[in-house]
Amino acid sequence: MSTVSAGFRLVRAGWVLVREGVVAALPGEELSGLPKFGWRLARLFTRRRALAYERSDRLAKAVVRLGPSYVKLGQFLATRPDVVGNDMALDLAMLQDKMHTFPTAEAVAAIEASLGRKLGDLYKQFGDPVAAASIAQVHAAETVDGGVARKVAVKVIRPGVRRRFFQDLESYFLAARLQEKYIRSSRRLRPVEVTETLAQTTRIEMDLRLEAAALSELGQSTREDPGFRVPSVDWERTGRDVLTMEWVDGVKMNDLAGLEAAGHDLKAIAANLIQSFLRHTLRDGFFHADMHPGNLFVEANGTIVAVDLGIAGRLGKKERRFLAEILYGFITRDYLRVAEVHFEAGYVPRQHNVSAFAQAIRAIGEPIHGQPAETISMAKLLTLLFEVTELFDMATRPELILLQKTMVVVEGVARTLDPAFNMWRTAEPVVSGWIAGNLGPRGLLTDARDGGKAMLALIRQAPELAARTERLSREIDLMAEHGLRFDEATARAIGKAEARYSRSGRVALWVIALTLVYIAWKLL
Repeated sequence: MSTVSAGFRLVRAGWVLVREGVVAALPGEELSGLPKFGWRLARLFTRRRALAYERSDRLAKAVVRLGPSYVKLGQFLATRPDVVGNDMALDLAMLQDKMHTFPTAEAVAAIEASLGRKLGDLYKQFGDPVAAASIAQVHAAETVDGGVARKVAVKVIRPGVRRRFFQDLESYFLAARLQEKYIRSSRRLRPVEVTETLAQTTRIEMDLRLEAAALSELGQSTREDPGFRVPSVDWERTGRDVLTMEWVDGVKMNDLAGLEAAGHDLKAIAANLIQSFLRHTLRDGFFHADMHPGNLFVEANGTIVAVDLGIAGRLGKKERRFLAEILYGFITRDYLRVAEVHFEAGYVPRQHNVSAFAQAIRAIGEPIHGQPAETISMAKLLTLLFEVTELFDMATRPELILLQKTMVVVEGVARTLDPAFNMWRTAEPVVSGWIAGNLGPRGLLTDARDGGKAMLALIRQAPELAARTERLSREIDLMAEHGLRFDEATARAIGKAEARYSRSGRVALWVIALTLVYIAWKLL
């Protein structure tokens, strides 16, 4: 029944996207066969007034009808320009969480239930909501500690949002499984793994204690950084459903007129934003992964303050090295090194030729270097990379999805501040500085120290490893002598699982097909 209900929700979502003209806005002229027929059919069922709207407005209206989880889905699809097209990906990347507010009384009930204290004991004043997003809304409030009054922002979870998200996630997983099973060419995109990444980040985002911890961690790692900070957390007034933090006085980064009126240098802010993001990513391996302009404020002294850290990204040391070398290779036009890094990272299967892949990378990099600064786009680079890597069987890397999404969004914000923004020239000091410090002599010393620690840990585990090796050797000898056998219960369980999976897929497809037929019949 879970699969059937997920199928119904999936059909409803598809119908809303059709009626609001979102499907009609996709690049369908390049399709063929059944997909193109479906695209043409979608155009017939699009509301007439929807055709008059811009594509971004169609998306916004569809998201309002579908609910909060589809905002997150749209932001994730922004990293897949090879699927939705580059123009649609740019619209999705700038999609912001703007939802209707919920009553203050419900927010008060959530705060008191989460913290176990009355509102009057926590806050001297508690105002109406000042902003609302897909998962939570924010209230202005005032606290008094030690006789000192302080203005704070109070973020409160939206009632019922967890149940709604988990229901919609069932639909996403159903769509991903059907896509992997029936669309062979999509398997390299790993739709199920991508959906799992979305599910995990959403679960984390809906526990405001984890957002508070992320704010604390990012605040600690950036306390010496010039021109960037995050608000401090009031831990006494923070729980699973409520987060109290410092109130930020500044101009939102999507208010260009306000920034100019305040006398800010927009080009300097754009450069600071990109360099701060790259510094966090490469140096710390921990970055704000939802840096749309609604989450960024500029204080009077030009400092950027990032709020809403519900989604954070992490990269290991190895992934950071690969990222830095790939970016630096494009900056210095060392395409052979870019290709070698892809192979070293395991991004491209070994059966392909490194020089041939370097040639394909050159076909991407050279045109970008030959263009004016205002046309050199990270989103365009990622689109070209997706096209080339498909030829070389490169699979989607789930650990890089948040990074790709955030790079596109941050560059888009920088370009609204400075239309002639040059991503590569701005990134070069941070990237080259990181490479000099981590891949040069100092980096070798650090790697040697880390290697020594790993070797010491391995020596300490030597007795246990020897015992495991001995047990494994005995098991292999028994398998060689008697063969690998399943007991009857295991074989029966595997058969039932396979039958259930196939049956669920068929039921879901029939539900979707019958629902579409019913909708078409009602309209005709």
